Amino acid sequence: MKKPKRGIYSPRMNRRLSSKRFRLLRTIRRKIQKGLIHIQASSNNTIITVSDFEGQVVSWDSAGTSRFKGPKKPTPYAAQTATRNAIYMLLKQGMKKAAIKINGAGPGRAAALKSVVHSGVKLSFIRDVTPLPHNGCRPPKRRRV
Repeated sequence: MKKPKRGIYSPRMNRRLSSKRFRLLRTIRRKIQKGLIHIQASSNNTIITVSDFEGQVVSWDSAGTSRFKGPKKPTPYAAQTATRNAIYMLLKQGMKKAAIKINGAGPGRAAALKSVVHSGVKLSFIRDVTPLPHNGCRPPKRRRV
């Protein structure tokens, strides 16, 4: 018995955009072999940006543009859906290898990384670029009551 092939399919949100009237998903502007995936996971939203190594943005998506509003936006499922939408465009442009940079400590961080791994793109490295203070700013003085 064959295993079902796991992959990324056309996102539900963008199916109507591939019609004759909207040519957003039908046009392939350039072929890109390697790219860089930036995952920015905050406590309110998850933003995924895919660029080539020169810095030109190929595609991007976020939980907010994937039609998640309010308390559903910071969830792991919203981050997973946004990542699938962003990666669908780059797979259509022929990207085979990618590197990942993760920024932030939001709830959608692990889910976004997991959906990139399951998409079929070969990963060269995964780097955490979250800024950490090396002792940081001086705290405010103690309150006297």
